[in-house]
Amino acid sequence: MNGKITAVDLFSGCGGFSYGFQQAGFHVVLGVDNTAIALKTFEKNHNNSKTLQLDLHKESAIDEILSETKDIEIDVVIAGPPCQGFSLTGTRKENDERNSLFYSVFRLAEKLNPKAIIIENVPGLLNLYGGKPKKEIMRLCEEMGYACHPQILYAPDFGVPQIRKRVFFVALKKELGIFEFPKPTYDVENYVGCEDAIGDLPDLVNSLGGDNLKYDKQTFSDYQKIMRNGNKVLKNHVGTQHTEHVINVISQVPEGGNHKDLPKGVGDSRKFNEAWTRYHSKKPSKTIDTGHRNHFHYKWNRVPSVRENARLQSFPDVFEFLGNKTEQYRQVGNAVPPLLGKILGEQLLKYLNHEV
Repeated sequence: MNGKITAVDLFSGCGGFSYGFQQAGFHVVLGVDNTAIALKTFEKNHNNSKTLQLDLHKESAIDEILSETKDIEIDVVIAGPPCQGFSLTGTRKENDERNSLFYSVFRLAEKLNPKAIIIENVPGLLNLYGGKPKKEIMRLCEEMGYACHPQILYAPDFGVPQIRKRVFFVALKKELGIFEFPKPTYDVENYVGCEDAIGDLPDLVNSLGGDNLKYDKQTFSDYQKIMRNGNKVLKNHVGTQHTEHVINVISQVPEGGNHKDLPKGVGDSRKFNEAWTRYHSKKPSKTIDTGHRNHFHYKWNRVPSVRENARLQSFPDVFEFLGNKTEQYRQVGNAVPPLLGKILGEQLLKYLNHEV
């Protein structure tokens, strides 16, 4: 491992979270997920990492992971289990399928004995089922010799140009101390807005773009420079061919507005919370989801491309998404922003007494 701190990423998806750890200097040994195309993306973008397509409901999945990592000491287990895996209502049974996704993280940690465990999820997890999942995580950490305190992080506070809140449990072996979360480096006065995130990308007005585009504008923000980082060929920047109806409706939505700003009788086919949302150029985007129908570019009458969504998630341009366009959007939306992973990874290194 060339002396690097090692990590395994469970429920990895395309690996946004662990890609951030890789940027911080970790070696991500393995990504584990149940979606084949996401794992192909993971393998393409992680240095010398392996992948396993496994159903973590199954007991045998832990054995397969252990077999793949048998000659490697794993320092950190990263996991973002789906929230339905935290269903702890009723009598808990170890083999209850509802619980196995959650408990697989700790079953693996029990075998690997890593120095740290990091679990990411939606903030609502803290109060789900009367707080039972939170209490159970804390109990298991204590039982296994870890000190753990959860904290909600707001992505714009750390330079991610996207409104996104997530809870992170960082559990450290007690002898390593109590993890102190990094302090915010941005505030509402200087959050990275959409224009500073994606304004240098080809506009796709007269073209649907493609998978091997050249940049046609100079960068004009520090964030854009970081995202390009010397990259020459732009991938995943493909536009969507909208109907005249969609173009007509969204053209009437002001910057930063949504369906509530439309004239009466316009856009009635979509009236739910975030329908016909147009981003604001000077503000972070709404939370990137797994679809691509309801959020629109702050200037152009179209939905953002996969690359634009990836930028808003803090994926650098060198990170390439595989699969069809729908699969690519889903991979981007399901990911933890790599920049958050990088910041947490750099902070964690201070406790692991290791210089990369």
